[in-house]
Amino acid sequence: MAESPQTASFHIDGMDCAEEVTVLKRTVGPLVGGEDFLSFEVLNGKMTILEGAMGGSHDAVVEAVSKTGMTARPWRASSAKGFPAESTFWQRRGRSLLCSLSGALLVTAFAQHAVEAGGFLTALAAESVPLPAALLYLGATVAGAWFIVPKAIYAARALRPDMNLLMLVAVFGAIGIGEWFEAATVSFLFALALLLEKWSVGRARKAIGALMELSPDLARVVDPATGRTQELPVEDVAVGAMLRVRPGDKVPLDGEVVDGTTSIDQSAITGESIPVAKEKGDLVFAGTVNGTGAIEVRVGKAAQDTTLAGIIRLVAEAQAQRSPSEQWVERFARYYTPIMMALAIGVAILPPLLAGGGWAIWFYRALVLLVIACPCALVISTPVSVVAGLAAAARAGVLIKGGSHLEAPAGFEAIAFDKTGTLTHGRPRVQQIVALNDHTEEEVLARAAALEVDSSHPLARAVLDEAKGRGLRFDRARSVTSLPGKGAEGEVAGRRFWIGSHRLMEEKGAETPEFHRLAADLEDSGHSLVAVGNDDHICGLIGVADSIRPEAAEALQELRDLGIEQLVMLTGDNSGTARAVAKAIGLEHYQAELLPQEKVAAVAGMRESFGRVAMVGDGVNDAPALATATTGIAMGVAGSDAAIETADIALMSDDLRKLPWLVQHSRRVLRIIRQNIFFSLAVKAAFIALAAAGVATLWMAIAADMGASLLVVANGLRLLR
Repeated sequence: MAESPQTASFHIDGMDCAEEVTVLKRTVGPLVGGEDFLSFEVLNGKMTILEGAMGGSHDAVVEAVSKTGMTARPWRASSAKGFPAESTFWQRRGRSLLCSLSGALLVTAFAQHAVEAGGFLTALAAESVPLPAALLYLGATVAGAWFIVPKAIYAARALRPDMNLLMLVAVFGAIGIGEWFEAATVSFLFALALLLEKWSVGRARKAIGALMELSPDLARVVDPATGRTQELPVEDVAVGAMLRVRPGDKVPLDGEVVDGTTSIDQSAITGESIPVAKEKGDLVFAGTVNGTGAIEVRVGKAAQDTTLAGIIRLVAEAQAQRSPSEQWVERFARYYTPIMMALAIGVAILPPLLAGGGWAIWFYRALVLLVIACPCALVISTPVSVVAGLAAAARAGVLIKGGSHLEAPAGFEAIAFDKTGTLTHGRPRVQQIVALNDHTEEEVLARAAALEVDSSHPLARAVLDEAKGRGLRFDRARSVTSLPGKGAEGEVAGRRFWIGSHRLMEEKGAETPEFHRLAADLEDSGHSLVAVGNDDHICGLIGVADSIRPEAAEALQELRDLGIEQLVMLTGDNSGTARAVAKAIGLEHYQAELLPQEKVAAVAGMRESFGRVAMVGDGVNDAPALATATTGIAMGVAGSDAAIETADIALMSDDLRKLPWLVQHSRRVLRIIRQNIFFSLAVKAAFIALAAAGVATLWMAIAADMGASLLVVANGLRLLR
């Protein structure tokens, strides 16, 4: 590796929570030019030195990390999926082996002690410990504290007391007053608590790892010369290569279907429970599962650039953006630990000096207070809940870009919606055909399609799609003349026909009061009018409109039921179309004929009135409005890198029902975080009272702390279900 640490990444063994991140920032930051040049992914145990960093070499970084009690090694991904390089057996199993050894020695020592003392209760009450038992207790203490000591020494040198230093002081203090059993018990239980913390973070890592496993390692690449297939690692497949995907296989890379029809299970990407039909020209995504038909796919993205790879990368990085709850816990712990250490010193010194109490008794109570002061359960509870919430959302097809955005939906007071592509499908379709003057609907549609076959206008595309959907056969019109801004004329079956807007119909002089009323009714109901006629009469009217998403009304009602104060539609369309769409989905508030800057102003006004406002749009055209809102939400962005990057939250499917789910999920995450914080603090308060009364013991305190850690971790991991 080069001597400059710029843009280098390291796998950090021992980085399992926010406290280790803080330590690394203080240690490595000065070497590279400041904390701003460091990026951390606790989920992957990854530290990255960003571009522009200045200072020491890689060796200096590795040495600095080693002083904190953690170890750094160059990050080497084992594949395009981004797994860290395989660690040594000791790095993977050392903590659990030493914890097990500590527990075994503790049990053996206590049994030895009990045999010589004549019973378990006698052993607990004994003032002295036999030498064999003391040596076993010492072995249990050393094994349990093995991974704690380096971090505690670093905390002492930096004059920044943390939970590791608190535990080490408590252990040495217990040994100093001859409480060998308590010293070994504290050491073992704290080692067990740290092991459980590592396990909980590992559980969250596995949730992301499950996303990584969705994408297969091999792809069946078609040789263009022979037509034969060969299996290649996905990272070796070039963009533009042809792949053959058999029924039941996973799609290895993002691409476009060039041959075959099938249905694809896209739930891993979009959260959709129903397979989606795919045919020539449709996009497919890596990690999705092919149905019953064999297809050939032209690769559109390299392995590291697929939609799935982007989701994995963003979810892994998201936890680095601290949620408000995490920031509060971090600030609380920063002051809480030194205060509790000072209080413990006061408990050890002041009562004997002022009231003449026994030094040993008050010193022991101070040690108990130190153990109780350990904020382990409090510190671990929030990150685990946040990571579990992010992973669960990703599995449901909702990509949340950071803990700060995970909690935001719980407090939404108003939501603004773009119309086209959000509340509607964004694709104009023929909604109604009015046949006139003895013509049939099929005749009107066939004439229109013949005239529009070469047009790229969205309304023309809608007419052609409807004609093809009905299986109509028509010949291309001859001598077609474009009428800019109005329509077109051409010869169909030897006769001149015209097609165009309401304005063209008026200019042709073919409009009667009846026709005008029919046209006005169509336009008032939100349709764009396409008139078809010849020199004698009007053949018919075609109403084209962007169809409303069928789940829109249901989703909006669910949001109202969740207490969202105001739902507003913002659109650049005309008032008639906006009014028709709003009425169809039961939306009371809408603003029409808005320019992009006017949408921004509308969202800004909502923020002033309601505070926390979300904007839901397509993520590209609505980028300014999304950025103005408290939280920007892009929907239907599977395969769209720009849309994923634009918004704070991305709904990978086009299902508006994901919005109520998002609000409920956010509220559940916030509820669990608050439960964990309250429970952790309540346990601390209860045992501080017991310690003051002289009831609590060292092993009781650490057992309570470990139990609290277990419960808050289990509570947070419920979000993964």
